[in-house]
Amino acid sequence: MRYCGKEFSSGQIRWIQDTIQNTAGITRQALSKRFCETFDWRKPDGGLKDMSCRVAFLKMDRAGVITLPPPKRAYAKPGSRSRKSTLTDPKPRITTAAGKLPLHLEMVQRSTSALWNEYIDRYHYLGYKALPGAQIRYFVKAEDRILALLGFGAAAWKTAPRDKFIGWTIATREQNLHLVVNNARFLILPWVQSKNLGSRILSMAAKQLPDDWQARYHYRPVLLETFVEKKRFAGTCYKAANWSYVGDTQGRGKLDVHMQYKLPVKSIWLYPLHKNFRTRLAI
Repeated sequence: MRYCGKEFSSGQIRWIQDTIQNTAGITRQALSKRFCETFDWRKPDGGLKDMSCRVAFLKMDRAGVITLPPPKRAYAKPGSRSRKSTLTDPKPRITTAAGKLPLHLEMVQRSTSALWNEYIDRYHYLGYKALPGAQIRYFVKAEDRILALLGFGAAAWKTAPRDKFIGWTIATREQNLHLVVNNARFLILPWVQSKNLGSRILSMAAKQLPDDWQARYHYRPVLLETFVEKKRFAGTCYKAANWSYVGDTQGRGKLDVHMQYKLPVKSIWLYPLHKNFRTRLAI
């Protein structure tokens, strides 16, 4: 069984079931940490992948594979408690060309995380959803004014056009997927109409993100990806920022085994962060 990019053997499933049954009062958090320590499931920086493990266990529970101990507190869907505060109310229009704005990227910290979430939930067409795995989020500012927001997280597990472009085998993809980072959210706030702003932000992010990722996770990504919903957007700012269009998704989710194509088709765009990215991804 595969969950969160990991193959769980029948022996590991039995270990989970036995540990839940035989360890009185074990919490979901303790269970995931114990599993990661026992089976050496770790992130590239050596830390335990306990958050991914908790998500995997939750999916197993929903599928009836295991029965988790009850949560210590009620679970709320991401965004279900979001509120609109005056901090994210619309601001005066900004029409200054991007080249004349003193732009900078500010990493989201714990103290500003709720504000980023609120902006995304209020103004992004997909709303707020917690980014998976390793992640970095940014406010794009001109002095103290927030103009846009960016979110980068874990890459898609597999997508044929991207994997063909890289030249991956299944084994090298599983080993090196963490070196690809997904631009999961990009929002220019609706009162900002600044010529060339989108492409300039993407260029700044491509320069700054590798260093920020290295500082936080102790390794450097070599490729960026993003998925653009074709009925909504043409990907113009990605093209202007020298991202490469490599194909489209099939318009179906992981569980659409009957090929009913219920999800929007998205164009796939890639941006190399290293000139020898294919070599690094194929090692």
